[in-house]
Amino acid sequence: MALKEARIRTYATADQKLVLFMIGKANMQALAIANNRVYTNPLTVAIWLALSSIMIQLLGWWPREQHGWLEYLKPLPALASCAVPIMFLVDWINRPHFEDLTQEVIRHSDVLNIQTYYSKPPASGFWLLEYGNDFVGLIAVDASQPTERRPKGENRPPKTALIRHFYVEEAYRGAYIQDDLLTHAINHAFNADPKLERIEALESPLITYVRKSLRSAGFEPGSTTRQVGILRWNMGTRYLEREKWSKKSN
Repeated sequence: MALKEARIRTYATADQKLVLFMIGKANMQALAIANNRVYTNPLTVAIWLALSSIMIQLLGWWPREQHGWLEYLKPLPALASCAVPIMFLVDWINRPHFEDLTQEVIRHSDVLNIQTYYSKPPASGFWLLEYGNDFVGLIAVDASQPTERRPKGENRPPKTALIRHFYVEEAYRGAYIQDDLLTHAINHAFNADPKLERIEALESPLITYVRKSLRSAGFEPGSTTRQVGILRWNMGTRYLEREKWSKKSN
């Protein structure tokens, strides 16, 4: 039996449907994580128990000794009945924030024609990580620079590339294979364009494996871009300077 081989390869046109699906999945996974964190928040649990207790009291469903252990099953319908509307309300409030983020990503010009978009600047690239024939993850580096005229004497910002997409299937994250995928993308970008000074990446406190991978690669905290969800999570950026990358590589 032949052993499966892990490989990182460039995007091909035949990958379009898979990639679009995974990009959408990568951005909507934050919604499920956000909902679960609200469900397990002490305040949410306290509200759930309080509402359940009121319902049990009004219906007289507190356990009594006369029917033995079966009496302890009486409160369960009340507990379930109060949990459902809370879960619906949490998702109803959280969902628009994450749907807006997903729409921004899938409507960006890079997704319209991935192969053409990422083949222009030499530091750009779109890669897929596979294990045998199985999809594992993807990463995209956008090194295109906005064309804008600046007054004479005004300092230009450092030439920067942006990691637009970064996703690894959950089953493979425990092996930290996302670190290898990120390292491949960083090395390609800095080696392909000597004038590239920095790489930025979007990060979310909800997608912990991406945050850990960026920290491991030396990315430093950047700015906060927005707050999302009921608990107002801070979405932000991280950046890696060429100088720091060079020191770590040598």
